[in-house]
Amino acid sequence: MNHSVLTGHLGADPETFFTGEGDPVSTFNLAFKSGKDKTSWIKCACFKKNAEIAQTYLHKGAKIAVIGSLQQDNWKTDGGESRSTLKLLANSIEFIKTDGRGFDGNQNPDETPY
Repeated sequence: MNHSVLTGHLGADPETFFTGEGDPVSTFNLAFKSGKDKTSWIKCACFKKNAEIAQTYLHKGAKIAVIGSLQQDNWKTDGGESRSTLKLLANSIEFIKTDGRGFDGNQNPDETPY
């Protein structure tokens, strides 16, 4: 089973691009505690409706919970060295603390809008 839940803060505003079919994809880096005095980072990617939510409501510093699955990406550098990284593919995003960006006056920024 590949199921992960992480809480943390965004290191920057999400970046969004579109697939060839026109579906949005948003990516962002999430900082999370990985030990008593250690912070780690993971790249997160979300698709379609979650990508729209990320682009509209998330911002640098927002605290969120991301639920999804891990994917390992492997590649070779121009110098022939092998590299790999883990990415969290988000199935769900829950707001813990935001600055209210993207919400209208009737919405609570600490509650998921969808």
